[in-house]
Amino acid sequence: MSKILSNLEPKELWRYFEDICGIPHPSKKEAKIVEYVKGIGTKLGLETKVDQTGNVLIRKPATPGMEQCKTVVLQGHLDMVPQKNNKTEHDFEKDPIKPYIDGEWVKADGTTLGADNGIGVAAALAVLASNDTEHGPIEALFTVDEETGMTGAFGLESGFLSGEILINMDSEDEGELYIGCAGGIDTNAFFSYSEEPVPGKHKAYRLDVKGLKGGHSGLDIHLGRGNAIKLLNRLLWQAHRESGLLISSVDGGSLRNAIPREASAIVLIPEEQAAAFEKLGQTMCTEWNNELGNADTEVHLEITATGNPPGVMDASTTKNMLNAIYACPNGVIRMTKDMPDVVETSTNLAVLKSGTGIVEAGSLQRSSVDSARQDLCNMLRSVFELGGARVEQTGDYPGWKPNVESPILKTMTRVYEEMYGKTPEQKVIHAGLECGILGGTYPKLDMISFGPTIRNPHSPDEMVNIETVKRFYDFLTETLKNIPVKNHT
Repeated sequence: MSKILSNLEPKELWRYFEDICGIPHPSKKEAKIVEYVKGIGTKLGLETKVDQTGNVLIRKPATPGMEQCKTVVLQGHLDMVPQKNNKTEHDFEKDPIKPYIDGEWVKADGTTLGADNGIGVAAALAVLASNDTEHGPIEALFTVDEETGMTGAFGLESGFLSGEILINMDSEDEGELYIGCAGGIDTNAFFSYSEEPVPGKHKAYRLDVKGLKGGHSGLDIHLGRGNAIKLLNRLLWQAHRESGLLISSVDGGSLRNAIPREASAIVLIPEEQAAAFEKLGQTMCTEWNNELGNADTEVHLEITATGNPPGVMDASTTKNMLNAIYACPNGVIRMTKDMPDVVETSTNLAVLKSGTGIVEAGSLQRSSVDSARQDLCNMLRSVFELGGARVEQTGDYPGWKPNVESPILKTMTRVYEEMYGKTPEQKVIHAGLECGILGGTYPKLDMISFGPTIRNPHSPDEMVNIETVKRFYDFLTETLKNIPVKNHT
């Protein structure tokens, strides 16, 4: 694999990141990258161990004269979100990511880049390998499966870490320090249906909603982007009422924490209603574009005649499912009272798939207020149970309560001001960070999160700004020089 990024600064960080791009590491398939990181620790002669969940811990002693500093945990996650454009041929379990430079940004060819959280992982590895970075004792923690359930963080046992400060490197706006995050929970609804034979005198169509931007279901939820599942269901619901539409299959979205960019369905329309249905689709697509405006400028609907499918869903389930999906809340529910620019509570209808007599609708609810998150979960349960679905709610993870008196916050604020002549912003992120879970296991940890500027994470448009990666790494290494000494009791 040619070294496209070898001339970027800092060289060591980009070298490790390019290595990471060459190692397949989608969520739950991190074995190869675990071995890679473990091998680096061993090669550097550092204490290295892997826990039963697959998390890797590498310890590096302090540089001479800094032994009395508090131990810092540098933390990032090893997995990436596997998303690709429809026309891109890529097997995330076998093929390398192909990064390239586009002006001020590093992007990937038709897939997610994995800068979330590959840049954070590469930064920690660069610190471990550095011979000229001054620092106190360091523990580098690399967790697994952050993107699909945070099982690495959940599996981390008490006593595995000894650090007093945790610096998470999984944020996506340079110049911002994150001191809190939202918790979340998955709501999955299951509609059981019986398959019925295809009636005569019907015309079959394949419907495809395409061209949406998608994005991160927490960080981008306030941008007003279209949800492909909701748009497709809007057409199906209308055509079901007006033209007697029948559904053979539906398929939309793939990941709980990504806004769905595409959705499709195989449907049948009575022959005498076919022309009216095609006109309805064109009209509705025009409406979508008008409503979405600059938030999503390229949404389009493909209506393609196709051969008859093997069967269709029974009428009762079809009606109940379409009603429930239409009524299902989606998007921002409430903003934070004391920080009106920050989303407090939201929900994302992420997945809709049919097969073997079941239609599954998957969604993710987020909130920095636990009671508000539970209320929203109850709302979704009510909607889907009214539609006759079986509902499961799983994967509950806590938020991270902000501490504006955090010592590491004060240290990093001072260092940033000295380096760049301005005060970094303090933020609460509307997404799940592992800090919430790790803080539950290690309640005395003083935690903070920061990172370079990454745009469109969890989508094939993901990109990381080159200059901010340098600023991020310089800030990290300068912070490590300024870690306070341990408290002696």
